[in-house]
Amino acid sequence: MKEYSNGEVTITWEPEKCVHSGVCVKGLGKVFQPKEKPWIKIDAASSDVLVEQVKKCPTGALGYYSDDDSKKIETDSQEQIVEIIPNGPLMVYGNIEVKFADGRKEQISKSSAFCRCGSSQKKPFCDGTHKKISFEG
Repeated sequence: MKEYSNGEVTITWEPEKCVHSGVCVKGLGKVFQPKEKPWIKIDAASSDVLVEQVKKCPTGALGYYSDDDSKKIETDSQEQIVEIIPNGPLMVYGNIEVKFADGRKEQISKSSAFCRCGSSQKKPFCDGTHKKISFEG
């Protein structure tokens, strides 16, 4: 995991979860610049704006935490929400536990993208293959 801090909030990035949907770039192009190093320019937006954009990450590859416990930044919701993305994954928002066929369990918070097209190499999670195969559903 990589971390980028502005002293108020730290943005985390887990590259193995990223499916390069571009939601971050489309929402805050001045912050998220994948062709640059470092690719997250954390000082290009306020902490509140950063957090709101990070919450939109469809896979949970981007996350955040407060650097100062006295500042209250909204924490993960206890509520679970499921959203079907047209021609894309099944998005699950909130804290959940995934139980795999082999018996292992994984705790997931924030958001997760589950494959609907059946072609992901990261099943049950989405890896963006639905775009390559022109999945409709």
